[in-house]
Amino acid sequence: MDSNIILESGTNELEVLEFVINGNHYGINVEKVREILTYQEVTPIPNSHPCIEGIFMPRGDIITVIDLFQALGFPNEDKKNNFLIVTNFNNLNIAFDVQTVLGINRVSWSDVVKPDATVSGPGTGIATGIIKHLDNLLIILDFERIVETICPETSLKVSQINALGDRERNEIPILIAEDSMMLCQLIKDSLNKAGYTKLTIKNNGQEAWDYLMQLKKNNGVEYGAKCLITDIEMPQMDGHRLIKLVRDTEGLKHIPVVIFSSLINDDMKRKGDLLGANAQISKPEIGSLVNILDNLIGDHIYGK
Repeated sequence: MDSNIILESGTNELEVLEFVINGNHYGINVEKVREILTYQEVTPIPNSHPCIEGIFMPRGDIITVIDLFQALGFPNEDKKNNFLIVTNFNNLNIAFDVQTVLGINRVSWSDVVKPDATVSGPGTGIATGIIKHLDNLLIILDFERIVETICPETSLKVSQINALGDRERNEIPILIAEDSMMLCQLIKDSLNKAGYTKLTIKNNGQEAWDYLMQLKKNNGVEYGAKCLITDIEMPQMDGHRLIKLVRDTEGLKHIPVVIFSSLINDDMKRKGDLLGANAQISKPEIGSLVNILDNLIGDHIYGK
């Protein structure tokens, strides 16, 4: 394992921090990790969720600590030798209490298998991908889903859509690449309510790319995808690789692209900008996504 890896944009590669809980191997995208600390005492918060251990304050930042053992249904009896993985995603700083941190693995998204419905059903599963590494199965956890289950207010801010009021309906074709079944439905419902009714949803970047190539072959790009909304983390092909392919392909490079992801930090913004994304929005901000769509393709809607 290499702990000093710099990934180029659009290579369809992923750095996974591997850690252990109750003898099982799990992973998190390194892009979400701020730092790793040996376990520190935390201050409990009265009447908080059972999975919230409390808060601590490294270098002046107050950070919530989630007991990942309990979130996964395991006991966490002796914490003194544990580690805290401090993360940032969806504009939140959260630490996760884990047993052991093993290191970083560099893999291709094409090697990440999406769990089937028996493992990760809509609204219930917390595994976004599975990697066979050495003799172990490494499960990439859906940390956004874990946090949302504990703190529902971190989910998509659908109230922002309600605040938009009645809007003119249109059939501008929009292609969406998103691997979470639950988020697919929430995004679809929100955009439909905002007036965007002609949506094509694909479960990863590879499916979206195959769809675009089929449209291009049949001269149907203008009828099937006048805008692309993509997540970043997806099995088979990630959003950055998808954007690179679109921008490098005649007949597709003109399509407006919006990154809608939990991984919108300074580093990822730079990567998205270099690849040619028109806009990048953090996933809770569904209202901002609608505003961006209005600006990118509003001329087609209102005949401007």
